[in-house]
Amino acid sequence: MNRLRMTTRSLTVCTSAMQPLVPAGRLLVSLIAATVTAAVWLATPAWADPFFFSTDTPDGLIGTLSQPASTGSLETETADDFILAETTSIAQATITGLIPSGTPLADISNVEVEVYHVFPKDSDDPPSGNVPARANSPADVEIDTATRDGSLGTLTFSTSLLDESFSILNTVADGINPAPDNVTLGEGPASGEVVQITITFTPPIVLPADHYFFRPEVQVADGDFLFLSAPKPIAAPGTPFTGDLQAWIRNSDLKPDWLRIGTDIIGGSPVQTFNMSLSLTGETVAQAATPTATPDPPSNNDGGGCSIGAVSSANRGTLWLLLVPAAVLWWTRRRRG
Repeated sequence: MNRLRMTTRSLTVCTSAMQPLVPAGRLLVSLIAATVTAAVWLATPAWADPFFFSTDTPDGLIGTLSQPASTGSLETETADDFILAETTSIAQATITGLIPSGTPLADISNVEVEVYHVFPKDSDDPPSGNVPARANSPADVEIDTATRDGSLGTLTFSTSLLDESFSILNTVADGINPAPDNVTLGEGPASGEVVQITITFTPPIVLPADHYFFRPEVQVADGDFLFLSAPKPIAAPGTPFTGDLQAWIRNSDLKPDWLRIGTDIIGGSPVQTFNMSLSLTGETVAQAATPTATPDPPSNNDGGGCSIGAVSSANRGTLWLLLVPAAVLWWTRRRRG
């Protein structure tokens, strides 16, 4: 049974039991019942603060493949991390990528999103040893309840053209190899059109506080989707956070392992690391106090059966502000009678 309904029922029985004890105070009883009901509503859970995370706009340094398998191309996944400080409902995301020049936006036919814990959660540990490291990588497998796919109706998306001509300094699309052949320096510069894809999750993705990786895949007819890098470290107007990790990549030949795009594939000295251009929007879920049910039937022994349940200290002041005027009004009417 719903806890709020149980509490309300207890309040009804409680006020009924008070009436024979205080015949002259029916007005007070009614006011107390209304006051207590208000206190119960004050104690119910609520949605809390808006949530927004962004790595900012593309910096032109690199684009990495992130798309499902197609003719002559392996499934390839690029993932970047974010942190939730409390339970959060993520309703929408944006990603920014490069597609070949002249590609109609209608050729972007599907988007799929997966979310991963940070290794070693959801993973074989110790790992296979096929890559230089797995510390701070995405997990082996995704969080099933957080997967959304446009082809299955669990997300919708819209695409907008941001720039008709944009160049990047390097790319990673095919050179994703197990150790010791993982360092390929990338596959050189590329140019094309910059598109931003706005994704709405149906239903929203609800995750508890933790550190996660966000992985989108975009299907483009007769073309590639290169997920564009964003500044690392994140700076305003992005959303900096402590513990920001670099982006990782894998293809279906490398699964379940991942490679660091900067450290493992591009290499060099000093090593350059990357974030990917994305944003997340939603709201945090408040953990407010909830009313506590009183067992039926209530008892008037020692005042039992008239508990209103858990009312937070912040709401007790409101309760007294309502009770004091009620008591004064009852006393005044009693003296006149």
